Amino acid sequence: MSTESKSTNALAKLTVPGMGSDHCAGIVKTSLKRLDGVDEITTNIAAHRVEAHYDPGKLELSDIRTAVEKAGYDVASAISSGAGKGVQLIVPGMGSDHCAGIVRESLQRLDGVTQISTSIASHKVHVEVAESGPTADQLRQAVEKAGYDVAQVSSEAEDDDVGKDADIEDAYLRQALKRLWIAGVPTTLIMLLMIPHMFWQPIPGYLAIIAVLAFPVVFLYGGAATHKSTWRSLTNRTFNMDVLISMGSAPPYLIGLAGFFVTMTSFIEMAATIMTFHLLGRYLEAKAKGRASQAIRKLLTLGAKTARVERDGEEQEVPIKELQPGDIMVIRPGDKVPTDGEVVEGESHLDESIATGESVPVYKAPGDTVIGATINKEGRLRVKATKVGGDTFLSQVIKLVEQAQGSRVPIQEFADRMTGRFVPVVLLIALASFVIWLVAADSLQPILVWGAGFLPWVDPTASTPVLAILAAIAVLVIACPCALGLATPTALMVGSGIGAERGILIRSGEAIQTFKDVKVMVLDKTGTITRGEPKLTEVAVAEGVTEQQLLQWAATVENASEHPIARAIVEGAGERSVKPGEVTEFRSTGARGVSGKVDGALVLIGNRKLLAEEGVSGLDALDKDLEDLEGRGRTAVLVAADGKACGIVAVADTIKEESVAAIRGMHELGLHVVMITGDNERAARAVASEVGIDEVRAGVLPEGKVDAIRELQKKHGDHVAMVGDGINDAPALKQANVGIAIGAGADVAIEAADVTLVRGELTGVVEAMHLSRATFGKIVQNLIWASAYNVAAIPIAAIGLLHPMIGVIAMTVSSLSVIGNSLLLKRVKLNVSNQPETE
Repeated sequence: MSTESKSTNALAKLTVPGMGSDHCAGIVKTSLKRLDGVDEITTNIAAHRVEAHYDPGKLELSDIRTAVEKAGYDVASAISSGAGKGVQLIVPGMGSDHCAGIVRESLQRLDGVTQISTSIASHKVHVEVAESGPTADQLRQAVEKAGYDVAQVSSEAEDDDVGKDADIEDAYLRQALKRLWIAGVPTTLIMLLMIPHMFWQPIPGYLAIIAVLAFPVVFLYGGAATHKSTWRSLTNRTFNMDVLISMGSAPPYLIGLAGFFVTMTSFIEMAATIMTFHLLGRYLEAKAKGRASQAIRKLLTLGAKTARVERDGEEQEVPIKELQPGDIMVIRPGDKVPTDGEVVEGESHLDESIATGESVPVYKAPGDTVIGATINKEGRLRVKATKVGGDTFLSQVIKLVEQAQGSRVPIQEFADRMTGRFVPVVLLIALASFVIWLVAADSLQPILVWGAGFLPWVDPTASTPVLAILAAIAVLVIACPCALGLATPTALMVGSGIGAERGILIRSGEAIQTFKDVKVMVLDKTGTITRGEPKLTEVAVAEGVTEQQLLQWAATVENASEHPIARAIVEGAGERSVKPGEVTEFRSTGARGVSGKVDGALVLIGNRKLLAEEGVSGLDALDKDLEDLEGRGRTAVLVAADGKACGIVAVADTIKEESVAAIRGMHELGLHVVMITGDNERAARAVASEVGIDEVRAGVLPEGKVDAIRELQKKHGDHVAMVGDGINDAPALKQANVGIAIGAGADVAIEAADVTLVRGELTGVVEAMHLSRATFGKIVQNLIWASAYNVAAIPIAAIGLLHPMIGVIAMTVSSLSVIGNSLLLKRVKLNVSNQPETE
């Protein structure tokens, strides 16, 4: 991700299908940076998307589109927000670039049209018009006058919804396959003719036949897009991979035509083969990357298409787009929840695995929130829609995954420095190889003789010009910066997709690299290690009093109170099969306690000071139990009846079941675990000892958490991560080198975090760290492989030991191997107790 100062009021969104690697993305950004008025540029090769913030007073959307096209890349769609209005037309008959050109030309004649983008794959035309420009109906008439029916006109922005470019990606893949077929059939015929011509019987008119067959492969539909991209790239002073392919295919074809006038080796077969293998590589790359980035596609298919809502006293089925906040949705057994909402009636279990990765259905009742795209298992629910469209949980997840896939990793700077200068250097090496072979072929001849012993394509008897041409072309086609450019983003695509499936949302590539080096894990206590709500934990009774009797008195009196501790006592008694009775003369003394009559007995519940002031006897006999419970961090409440101490009920914020296993997993990863809490020292120490915390910082106010993180960073270096869930955790999450939000917590904490754990379980921290280490490991493996490949392959090609046709195959294999290695991330085991294993 490239970022510069942002001071603009318009955002251009472009879909660039050919931008398939970081090398390509770097070229696009370089071209856009040259424009005065562009402030921030973001690229996402997973979604083939470029976003540029710009000043509409200095630039138009067409200027941005032109800059990308001059870099050598076609723009499938381009829209702008904040600089006019957009109209979308669907034109079914627009099935080719020729048709699209006619449509654009017709619309450009209208005053006020500022930008037009066409997608022949989806038959969509998006038109940007000035505020005083033509109406949607006038646009329709212009297209119809050009001879094309318009099926639909919409004033909606074409690209507002995340993931809307999936159809463009599909179209790019289909187009790549079509080009491959068109190039592959003539090239296959050429190969079938070449074999008998070379080894058995010369074919009359052979050169003319292969020249005709190869021409459309090299120059027309097969190679035209490549050469067009090359021309744009060269005139724009940005060198993309297509430059190498054009130089490796067009000159050999043209040199081969000299065979009509002089006796010489034909290079036409090689030109057609190089272009065909290049197109094969592009197709296989697009297909493999589709597998790598399938996480977003999978997420997009999860949502419901329609919703059943109550309107005018009747149930109606409406499209999801028509849902409004406040609508009451009816969700039957087996239905998908249409959008995020709150249960207002009914009970059921929902399968929330798409959000949390947890397979066990979750019980829902009135007042509980539900997530869109989850599945209702058995009961009928009435749910009030609370979030729709881009605000829903699923939309936010998709945005986070896209953000992660389009982000950058610091280690990527190495690859960027290499690929930025790569193509010009390769062109120089190819030229140098050509010249050296022409002037020093005799000195290099021993190398060819040696190589011919085990490489069947090496021919030491070939003429010097042929050897020079072969060496130069081999250098051009073997040198593939695509493998380097794919090394980081493909690993990020797969890693972020795996995380999304497991309820782990990693916001950026930088977080992945930083996360793997974390040495200190800081945990908030309430809501992170503990549940964040009090629960009845222990009961201690005085002599002659049963636990049943004590809970009956306590629950009956506390049932009249709304205090959280009172509710915990009543609920805890209910779990022990004790139901509250009737209380009379109930009285509350504020924070000190409550009292009331139960079956004629005056029951007093509160702290020791209150009971002592009321003259309650027998308190000394309970002091030992009281001290023990408070020493373990419990809130101990004394219960007395008719002036006599009867026992103690203890309440505490209970520890989450998975906390002990999670902290054990952190220790196995070599982390120093610190707990920061606003609670008192005694309560904090009690929790820490129970779960195995290494260091405790208690009594820390919200503003003090940031200072505590800074202290730990000074002590341990910039290797501190923090987990939190509340609003008061947000500043500390930002201060930490990696901020991790428990997904069940506050939205502001999630926004401040680098990593979000949707499940809300602490074990997710360990899984996220395993995932980040495995993903970063793949990035390093990919970079090493791609770098080693180029370092080794170019010299071999330069000394004449690599035939160009073998080189172009190796180039394709190199890129595919990087993608394949990234896909192996799917085998990573994210167990809490085991290190990740990759194959």
